[in-house]
Amino acid sequence: MNNQALFLQKNKSYIQNSTLLLLAFVTVFFPRVLDTLGAPSLVNFFHFAVVPFAFIVALFQTRTKNRNQISISKEILCGLLILLAIMFASALLNKAGFINVVLNYFLLTEPFMFLLGIICIPMSQESFERFRGWIVKFSCFHIFLALAQKVLLSAGILKTTTLGILQDNIQGVFYLSGSGHVVGSSVSISFGLYYFLSAKNSPMWLRFSVIFAAFLQLLFADAKQVLLVCLVSWVVLILLKVSDIAKTLQYLIAAIIFGSIFWWCVQNIELFRAFKIWIRPEIYGPDGEATLLKGASIRIILSHYKSPLNWLLGIGPGHTVGRLGGWMFPKYWDLLGPLGATIHPASEQVWDAVWASWLGKASSMFSPLFGWAAIWGNIGFLGLGAYLYLGSIVWRRISTDDFSKFLVLNVIVNGLIFSQMEEPGYMVFVAGLIALQWQDRQITKTLKQRSAYINGEMNPYL
Repeated sequence: MNNQALFLQKNKSYIQNSTLLLLAFVTVFFPRVLDTLGAPSLVNFFHFAVVPFAFIVALFQTRTKNRNQISISKEILCGLLILLAIMFASALLNKAGFINVVLNYFLLTEPFMFLLGIICIPMSQESFERFRGWIVKFSCFHIFLALAQKVLLSAGILKTTTLGILQDNIQGVFYLSGSGHVVGSSVSISFGLYYFLSAKNSPMWLRFSVIFAAFLQLLFADAKQVLLVCLVSWVVLILLKVSDIAKTLQYLIAAIIFGSIFWWCVQNIELFRAFKIWIRPEIYGPDGEATLLKGASIRIILSHYKSPLNWLLGIGPGHTVGRLGGWMFPKYWDLLGPLGATIHPASEQVWDAVWASWLGKASSMFSPLFGWAAIWGNIGFLGLGAYLYLGSIVWRRISTDDFSKFLVLNVIVNGLIFSQMEEPGYMVFVAGLIALQWQDRQITKTLKQRSAYINGEMNPYL
């Protein structure tokens, strides 16, 4: 009993840290639905304070002596500082407002902060299960809410937005937001796969039910690009596993079976017919509408270069096609304008290109407002390099299992399509799943070492 009390006292700060990190997750995951229910619009900005605060508290309170945790923490912190320095340099060069720097920096780095906040603390089995349990509950509620929205919208109880598109309003906790149906489906599919792979103590019917419900949400929301992102990520993962012949064959056979079934469904089942919108070769050539529209942001950004330094530092934080310049400033200008926010003509010009194209109104798949263009346009090749360095740390040192690598690949592919790389709800959620995978491996490793020590199979001095 005394040993148990000592253990709880010793790990009190870790339990408090996990609670604070859960609170940070709530501020990122639920503000859209709270805003829709009537909360002040400021609720959408609350996470910009809570996530960094939870991250700093976890970092300073951790008492870990694990060399791997310490090394990863130092490397990510170094990357965060480098990116901050580049962001300020870009702002000075392009006369961007201080609030531009703050918001653009947190939009890019919140996922890394949240991830590091989780992995820097040595969680016990109990605190891990508690943390994971709440993430599972939040995710299940999100899927349930999305499916309920389908029923209520079909019955006419809920009204669609001004666009009048029923599918675009099946968004779960991201109700109502511009691309909430895609973000919501991405979150649900990621969680469905995570639960299926990790909930090994749950009955198989329940694991299949969760992933089936997530897939239903994707179909009802007509979030075609989510499935495309998963398929592309899967293929890339297969190619990366070529050295492991057995695993490559397993993934390849599964991909062929799934692809064949999906193709048959597209050709024969009405619910899947929406995927045919992309099967139009004429829009993909050098002069095709999709090619011209997708490259519009790059051409417009380059037209605003005034110095060779723009290649290195871009045209300023929040000044191009990211979530800040493309959406937040126009929507929240009454709130952010008085704080010294600065806007740039490039953002409006790209939107003009979107509305001028018939394809721009048809699908976000071909949007010129996509994540990698936003990072490069805002903070140049130096900023893009710093972001890629942070991503490489997650890939090399944290994502050591296939599912985590699959999630990272999802983010990379999403960055080529739309602005999801700067969507806090999606990015923090993915970061949380990757961190949970990492913590699960650490706990399993510790339990095995403890068991080996008790059984006399391991030298305690090694």
